[in-house]
Amino acid sequence: MFETISQKLEGVFNVFRRNARLTEKNIREGMRQVRTALLEADVNLNVVREFTRKVTERATGEDVVRSVSPTQQIVKIVHDELVALMGPVDHAIPFAEKPPTVIMLAGLQGSGKTTMAGKLAKYLSAKGHRPMLVGADVKRPAAIEQIRVLGSQVDVPVHAEVGGDPVRICEKSIKEARKQDRDVVILDTAGRLHIDEEMMEEAKQIAKRTTPDQVYLVCDAMTGQDAVNSADRFNRTLELDGIILTKMDGDARGGAALSVKAVTGKAIKFVGVGEKLDRLEEFHPDRMADRILGMGDVVTLVERAQEQVDLEEAKKLQEKIAKAELNLNDFLKQLQQIRKMGPLKELMSMIPGVGKQMKGLDIDDRELTSIEAIIRSMTPEERTRPEIIDGSRRMRIARGSGSDPSDVSGLLKQFKQMRQMMKRFGAGAAMNPDVMQGALSGQRFGKQRSHRKKKVRKKRKKKK
Repeated sequence: MFETISQKLEGVFNVFRRNARLTEKNIREGMRQVRTALLEADVNLNVVREFTRKVTERATGEDVVRSVSPTQQIVKIVHDELVALMGPVDHAIPFAEKPPTVIMLAGLQGSGKTTMAGKLAKYLSAKGHRPMLVGADVKRPAAIEQIRVLGSQVDVPVHAEVGGDPVRICEKSIKEARKQDRDVVILDTAGRLHIDEEMMEEAKQIAKRTTPDQVYLVCDAMTGQDAVNSADRFNRTLELDGIILTKMDGDARGGAALSVKAVTGKAIKFVGVGEKLDRLEEFHPDRMADRILGMGDVVTLVERAQEQVDLEEAKKLQEKIAKAELNLNDFLKQLQQIRKMGPLKELMSMIPGVGKQMKGLDIDDRELTSIEAIIRSMTPEERTRPEIIDGSRRMRIARGSGSDPSDVSGLLKQFKQMRQMMKRFGAGAAMNPDVMQGALSGQRFGKQRSHRKKKVRKKRKKKK
């Protein structure tokens, strides 16, 4: 997320590191590079102009602190202006006094709107609400089936009719929600094109007849300026209450996130950061600014950990760590919890200072599957007492997991080091960044195995 703009801004800050203090000359030189970085990130031109003007004014104004370095000064100013550009924080959903609260989702074709409806339903269910999904997209093939599948996955009822009138379907869904004692109705309307006046009129009619409490536009963050333009158009048509950005995990530029609030005046409510239905985050401008500037995002990391860690299990693990009784079953549980928190590269980038060190590093989560396979190929006794694993046992485990005996040896060595590390760190070790770094050992196993396979293929080619 934001890799491109982060790298560009890091290059800009290097300009200031070469200077002892801020001057009008080096500020303007730096701002030219900031402008270029933002434009290359597909940020709206007017937004870029206003942003660089504000940063320049502050950097040359009286509020510059003379006791810190030029780089620290400019980073602080850029950070504050990024927060102001994307803010304020507004991810709360105002619920109707008389249920159900009606939330209408609109957006272009392919923006991920139907999947976002499922994510939003799961999010609201976790908050104690009782949502209902409504399939009002009767034109897209399999759209109704998709939302029914999503409803079953998040255990939420779905109101849908194949080939019906979208406006009437939405109206009927509200009555049905009252019958089923559902306090939130999520309307998944049909995706449309910029120039599709008929579909835009349909969206207006749905809004008019159902009077939704909240209208959210779902935008594909990877489309950059196109997302911003569509948001502006929809806002003039539907009077939006907020924006939801999807596919943020695949957006290396960040143009949509940095532009959409300034262009539409509507807050970004949520961001989708993965395909799974639990990969929905509340939008925090300050945390996004931290990520853009390579400062990490510890708060989000801790929140994800809290969602996955069971308190009772954590207490048991703490006791085991204190007594140096950690075994491979515990290691497997911790690995699974970390994987549930999100892609490892993303998690590591949330740790301050680690993101820059990971530049160019290829971290493939699938490699961790080999670790699980190795552990699952062990007997209960071997998982509890890994020290009993000798040469013959390693051969058997390797065959059972489809790996190499050296992979098994590498895992056992890494686990031994990790157990010692956990004992030193104590209670907080289970989710400690250094311990998480240890989980990346799977990369080494995977790369070793891949390297061996390449050697075998080369030998076979020579023989031929």
